[in-house]
Amino acid sequence: MKKDLQVYRRLLKYLVPFWGTILLVFLGFTLSASTEVAVAKLLQGIIDAIQTKNREFTTIFPLLVVGLIFFRGLGSYIGSYYTAVISRHLVFNVRQQVFAKILRLPSQYFLDNNSGHITAKIIYNVDQLTSASTESLRTLIQQGLITIGLLGFLIYTNWRLTLCILIFAPLIGVLMRKAGKRMRKLSLQVQDTMGDVNHVVQETVNGNMVVKGFAGQEYEQSRFKKHSLENLKRGLKMVAVSQLNTPVIQVIMAIAMAIIIWIALRPEILQDISAGAFVAYITAAGMLSKPIKALTEINEKLQRGLAAAHSVFELLDLDEEKDTGTQTPKLHGNIVFDHANLTYHDGHKAIQDFTLNVKSGQTIALVGRSGAGKTSLVNLLVRFQELTSGQILLDGIDIKDIKLDSLRTQIAMVNQQVVLFNRTVRENIAYGQLENISQNEVEKAAKAAYAHDFIMALPQGYDTVLGAQGLNLSGGQRQRIAIARAILKNAPILILDEATSALDNESEYFIQQAFDTAMQDRTTIVIAHRLSTIENADCIVVMDKGRILEQGSHSELIAKEGAYYQLHKRNFEEN
Repeated sequence: MKKDLQVYRRLLKYLVPFWGTILLVFLGFTLSASTEVAVAKLLQGIIDAIQTKNREFTTIFPLLVVGLIFFRGLGSYIGSYYTAVISRHLVFNVRQQVFAKILRLPSQYFLDNNSGHITAKIIYNVDQLTSASTESLRTLIQQGLITIGLLGFLIYTNWRLTLCILIFAPLIGVLMRKAGKRMRKLSLQVQDTMGDVNHVVQETVNGNMVVKGFAGQEYEQSRFKKHSLENLKRGLKMVAVSQLNTPVIQVIMAIAMAIIIWIALRPEILQDISAGAFVAYITAAGMLSKPIKALTEINEKLQRGLAAAHSVFELLDLDEEKDTGTQTPKLHGNIVFDHANLTYHDGHKAIQDFTLNVKSGQTIALVGRSGAGKTSLVNLLVRFQELTSGQILLDGIDIKDIKLDSLRTQIAMVNQQVVLFNRTVRENIAYGQLENISQNEVEKAAKAAYAHDFIMALPQGYDTVLGAQGLNLSGGQRQRIAIARAILKNAPILILDEATSALDNESEYFIQQAFDTAMQDRTTIVIAHRLSTIENADCIVVMDKGRILEQGSHSELIAKEGAYYQLHKRNFEEN
């Protein structure tokens, strides 16, 4: 309960900048609520006027009704419109904050959480925050003011009868509390199952070619149906609890009303009350059921919103990627791995006692079977993962002392899994820090990556918008655009992780020529299976289980007839 209050207070802080708009909401709903009380008073007036044959009041009565409806509509419009203004701004602001946080989270977060659940937090959970904030406040203000107004009128008319309603308040409170606990649990389950549904959709969309190629449509449909059914079941249970809560409370209110009517109809009570006052009192008491019903439904909105708030704030409170660096040196490319170790949370040792000295301008090739630790090693170099122990020095500076932005802007990477965005070819090559580079420079990089010719053959050339993940291009074309991006970056350190694996022999030949030029006066670390990519490297490092088995030039390692020789003998470059 205490934690819920803390979360709710934190959520309400997002509404503080809108205090002026909240005042307009309050004024609008106050005007609307006052017309509800006026209905009972107007009814009393017309009945008494008919009995006393007050022509003046009966004449203006129709105008009063029109005026009442007008001001009710005006107040409701003002309150509802400005509530929506606050609600939409709240979702916008929180969603921006959540997305900005995701951009600053460490890479491990994305390994531990699937993309479906992450996007569900941004899209679905953030949207649900309005249930606990603006929607609940709107109902609380609008229906709360109506309830207070009607109760005030009832107490003013006959406070003794009104006590019959108030004595049932504790029972209503207990029921709402029990229903709230159940709805909170179900809200969390609905959010989790929505994440599962979202995950299946994303996997199927991203892997649509595999799904079709292996006739996996039926399997994916069954997966989607399974998670959707879970979401449906939890949602229906939540609706059942919410909808059962309301009629139970209405029955309690009906009992209170029955008691009031029974007492009010006693002759000793009626003798001092006019017919108009009696009808007005009963009408006002009957009108209480609608706002009280709406107030009981706040509980469902509140629990739904608080469950989402817990999820969103949990993400916002996660530790961001640690940037311990203070220096922004201009790197030359000297790299020293000094007894580097990397151990994952599950205890797996990805890198073990790795020591290597790389001089500026050298090309180092990392080889070894899958799982040898090659990619983990280069991830340490760009600090996508952090050393467990040992050191990495760049130009004699501890990598942890270099600011992350400074470090990463001076390292260019081409990964095996190419990432392209749904933007133009030019925007994909000149991405991020490169966006202001001239068209001429972009074309030079594309030519160096042997990409210019096929780009010019596209419908709009460099202005052609690539589809999601650039799937309208071949694998080799996508990789050449990624290589052009790396060449354009012109960083002192270049990392090629299986960068030529998807290229045909002709393309690879031209790419290799481009790399030979790009590698000049630049430290290059190559992870590759193709022998042609690594045989001219200054040093080949053979890795296994995160350790160095042997190192040396191609000819030296062949002459040793060790691990590298065995890999070469098995024609590993074709695997």
